[in-house]
This record gives sequence, structure tokens and C-alpha cells, in this order.
Amino acid sequence: MMEFQIPNFAPAAPEIFVSMMSIFILLVVSFARTRSSQIAYYLTQLTLIVAGGLSLYPIRDDSAGEMVFTFGQMYVADPLGDLLKIASIAAVFCTLVYGRRYLRERKLESAEYYLLALFAALGIMVMISAGTLITVYIGLEMLSLASYALVAINRDSVRSTEAAMKYFVLGSLASGLLLYGMSMVYGATHYLGLWDIANALLDPASVNGTVLLFGLVFVVAGVAFKLGVVPFHMWLPDTYEGAPSSVTLLIASASKLAAFAMACRLLAFGLWDLVGQWKLMLLIAGTASIVLGNLAAIRQTNLKRMLAYSGISHMGFLVLGFAAVTSTDSLGAYGSALFYVLTYVLATLGGFGIMLLLARAGHEAENIEDFRGLNKRSSWWAAMMSVVMLSMAGIPFFVGFFAKLYVLNSLWNSGFAWLTVVAVIMSLIGAYYYLSVVKTIYFDEPEDHEPIGGGIGSRALLSVNVFALILLGLFPGALMDLCVTVVRRTLQ
Repeated sequence: MMEFQIPNFAPAAPEIFVSMMSIFILLVVSFARTRSSQIAYYLTQLTLIVAGGLSLYPIRDDSAGEMVFTFGQMYVADPLGDLLKIASIAAVFCTLVYGRRYLRERKLESAEYYLLALFAALGIMVMISAGTLITVYIGLEMLSLASYALVAINRDSVRSTEAAMKYFVLGSLASGLLLYGMSMVYGATHYLGLWDIANALLDPASVNGTVLLFGLVFVVAGVAFKLGVVPFHMWLPDTYEGAPSSVTLLIASASKLAAFAMACRLLAFGLWDLVGQWKLMLLIAGTASIVLGNLAAIRQTNLKRMLAYSGISHMGFLVLGFAAVTSTDSLGAYGSALFYVLTYVLATLGGFGIMLLLARAGHEAENIEDFRGLNKRSSWWAAMMSVVMLSMAGIPFFVGFFAKLYVLNSLWNSGFAWLTVVAVIMSLIGAYYYLSVVKTIYFDEPEDHEPIGGGIGSRALLSVNVFALILLGLFPGALMDLCVTVVRRTLQ
């Protein structure tokens, strides 16, 4: 007789808490007669704070920071997952703080918005701790469906509706490709668990190699779409521009951490034995992303579209760092990729946060021209925006410089000297459009003389956000050591 074993719920405490609070918030706002959006906002932020605390202090059976499986290996808790969950929760928290005034002025703030953001955060957390193909797909769909609805939250905007439809159609196609690839991987290996798949690949005679390679192509396509790299980048510019800026910030920041986690779980763990095949695909996609992203961004006048194309370039760097892994040394490559995604998300939060701060009722601060003469309006926020742009451009000594340096170092050590040279050249070209924003801030005459809004709390948090780019640029070793340590404890 089969005996039912009660799973260990402790490792999944953050996800369980967020799930329970989502239901609780839904019930509370359903019965609230007034201020339902305000109640939802504070309860959502409280939920994220507690979930971050639970992720910061893992409740496990061991104290060495090793992997812990539960729910029949569908869920895995490890140092990499803990770090990414803390970062993603912090990103969602900052997104809600930065975007609240923006939503209220446009009458878009609602309890539904905060619930959708919380569901998106839960999807990210599920993807980060996924131990099987099924769990990866469940987390991806939870994040994707919430994101589609958030992009279309402004129902009176034709632009937002169009962006949501494009995102939905292309996202559904990518999800189908990923699911098809997962089914082929399952058919070739007869396993759904990522670690069972990895063990099965150690015996090539037990798997169907042809079916497995076809499945790998579709899996890489799904990961590439979520990261937004070439040739699966076409949804990014229209979605970034069409979505409300607060929603764009969520898609541009926290979801990138989920995509990185998905790449780690599927490729670095489950399909590690096929590193020679997926490494080549990622190298091609990463190189194409750096070239196309930087060249296309030069022509943009809309700051959100410019950041979308620059995001494609940044994800190209991330992919190249991920693909620089070798069979003998993986710590440097994975560590540099993890460092890159964390610092990119930090810079993205700062850039879009300042954009939301400058926006007001009836005015979207989303064009580069909207930043004309910002230094004469507010020297403080002019300096803050300049720091963000210089960090994204990779100018010393901001953290973006070291993020690119670590990736380029991993590429060079892996023997891709020519690719390192190409990446450096494209980074120099990409610096042009970032510096053009700085030039507009300091050397152009202002057309807008309205005072800059925002509450004390959001301004303080945004200032700390940007100062972190400077602080990490002065002391990058601490974060890099943490990334390498996390990767070592997770992969070895």
C-alpha cells in the first residue's frame, strides 16, 4: 500500500504566505466599501516585506545553505533562489512605491492592480524555485497572465490595448514553443524533474538524442523570449512604450530576474550536459542582441523605447556572460551573469523611478525632450538621472562598468577574444545615446517649469536606489563575491 508523505512546507514559506495573503487581500477589498485601493496597497507592501523576510532567513532542515527539495522535487530551495527572491521582492516593492502617485493621478489605481502585481510576484517566486518542468511553466504562466492584464490596465488607452494584444499574442506563441520543447525533453528523457533529467543525460544511450536536441531549441527560444533577446525581441519596444510607465517598470525589472532564474533552472541545471549546444545558441543570440539593441536605440526619441532597445543590449550581455561557461570553470561565468542582472535591475528601477517622478497628471515624461534643462529645475534629480545613464553606459566608476567588465572578463577567459572586442565596440557605440540624455539634462533649455512632485518616502527610496549604483561601483567586490558564493553553493 502506498503511504502518503506529508511534504515539508517550511522551504516554501514565502510562496505559501504570498498565496494566502493574496486570497486574504482579495476578500478584504471585496467587502471594503471605501479606500479599497489604499487598503490593497498597504497590505500588498506588507505581504512583500514579510515574504522578503522569510526569504532572507530560510527555514530549513539544515544550516549549511544547501539545496532542499520538497513537494516531490517540484520545489527547490537553495542560496541562488533565496538571493533572486529577495531581489525580485525588493524590485516589486520599489515598483509599487514609485508608481503609486502616477497611478492615482491617472485614476488607474485600483485593488486589482495591486493584486495583479502580487500574483506576478508570486509567479516570479515560483519560477525561481522551480524543480520540475511543470513548476517552471506554472510560474511562467502566472507571471505572464498577470503581466498581460497589467499592460492593459488603462482600458481607455488605445495604445495600451494595442501593446497588451501584441504582448499577449507573442507571449502565447513563446509559451507554446516552450511547452512544446518541454514535452520533447520529457519524451526523450522520460522525466519531468530537472535533476532527474540531468542524471538521465549522463547516460546518452537511455535518451533519444534527436528529439532531445529539437526540444532544446524550443526551450532556448522560450527563455530567449522572456529575456527579450534577438530574434525574440520584437515585443519589447511596443510593450514598453504602450504600457503605463509603472507597469513597464515591473516588466523591465522583476521579470528579468525570473527569466534569469528560468535560464539557470532549465539550462544550467536540467540540460547542463547539452552545454555545447545551448551555449552556441546563446552566443549567437547575445551577439545579435548587443548589435541590434545599441544600433536601434540611437534613433529613438522616446525614452521608454530607447530603454527597451538598450534592455535588449543589456540582456545580450547577460546571455554572453551566461554562455561564457566552460566545463572546467562555471563559477566566474554564472557569477558575472548574476551580478549583471542584479545591477541592471537596480539601474532600471532608478531610471524608470525618476521618469515616474517627473510625470504628472496630463503629462507623460517619457520622451528625451521632457528632460530638457532638468538641471535648472532640480539639480538633485538631474544628478540622479545622470548617474543612472552613466551606469547603464558602463562609465567608470559606476556599477554598470564593473558589470560589463566581469562579463567581458569571463568571455575573454573562455577564449572568445573576438566576441569580447565586438562587445566593447558596441558598448562604446551604446554610450552615445545614454550621454545624449545627460547632454539634454544639462545643456538644453527647459521647456517645462512645473515643480517636481512625489512624496518624501518615494523620493528617499529613489535616492537610496540611485546611491546604491554609486556605492556598488566603488565597492563592487562585495556583491560579486556574494554572487560567486551563491553560485558555488548552488551548483557544486
